[in-house]
Amino acid sequence: MDRRAFIGVIGGGLLAAPLAAEGQQAGRVYRIGVLMNKASDQAESRQWQAFRLGLRERGWIEGENIRIELREVEGNPSRLPELAADLVRRKVDLIVTRGSLFTGAAKAATSSIPIVFIAHADPVGTGHVASLARPGGNITGLAILQTELGAKGLELLRSVVPTVTRIAVLWHPGTPSAAPGLKALEEPARRLHLELQPVGARSAAELEDAFATMARARAQGVIVLATPIFFGERQRLGELAIAHRLPTMFQIREYAEAGGLMSYGGDLADLYRRAAISVDKILKGAKPGDIPIEQPTKFELIINLKTAKALGLTIPSALLQRADQVIE
Repeated sequence: MDRRAFIGVIGGGLLAAPLAAEGQQAGRVYRIGVLMNKASDQAESRQWQAFRLGLRERGWIEGENIRIELREVEGNPSRLPELAADLVRRKVDLIVTRGSLFTGAAKAATSSIPIVFIAHADPVGTGHVASLARPGGNITGLAILQTELGAKGLELLRSVVPTVTRIAVLWHPGTPSAAPGLKALEEPARRLHLELQPVGARSAAELEDAFATMARARAQGVIVLATPIFFGERQRLGELAIAHRLPTMFQIREYAEAGGLMSYGGDLADLYRRAAISVDKILKGAKPGDIPIEQPTKFELIINLKTAKALGLTIPSALLQRADQVIE
């Protein structure tokens, strides 16, 4: 889907009847800045469609009372400061974005325009908010609990590869939530008698070398810390993991659908749809710093059996029975 088509989707017709949006100024069209990675990525576009559906359910219709100002980095995070600053110059009423990397750029660009983040891995650990209950400042949103779920990822990998002793952790050095995510893995790794091997990759061009480094160090599995930059390269990640015979664990289902072995985490479509609740409150006058950070209410375990077979792995039947989806 190209940028024009995505904007059409954002503005186009879902059939649900709009509800009355209370509290906004009569006749005013509010401008919502959306800071995203790639509109051409169909999976990411579907997530933003869920956000738009949530807006419609609350009476916010593009062309009537809102307008979307879309900015995309196209896989190049170095553009974030420029694009965030452009939204601020255009005096949008609110900025919506995803993850800690994009949230950090928006926060650096403005301390006054409200910011709603979606799928932030650790908003408190990065210092983007003061607390989950009272974020403070101009930011609120929805978190995906990457730090809390890290231990679960280690346990799931071990259940598939019981002999594992060394697990690589692929992380993006520019993503603010990566450092607390790595730190949070240390204690559960010690408890499970696992050695961690952090391997950083700043761009798609560095992924092949990163997996080669893991293989040379004899890693027996990989946990990938979430970042929009990796999300856009999820198929490549799956291919590299299979080529190096490394079982992978993610926290977002689209990675497993693209060839990763497993994912366990919150339902992102649900988070994007629920983000409209915070947007609705802010446009009706609420202060973002007073709106508590929401967390996932739905969790899903996805197992790619096709990838397991390619890696020569047998998934325990008990784990398959627990899975919300098994890809064959």
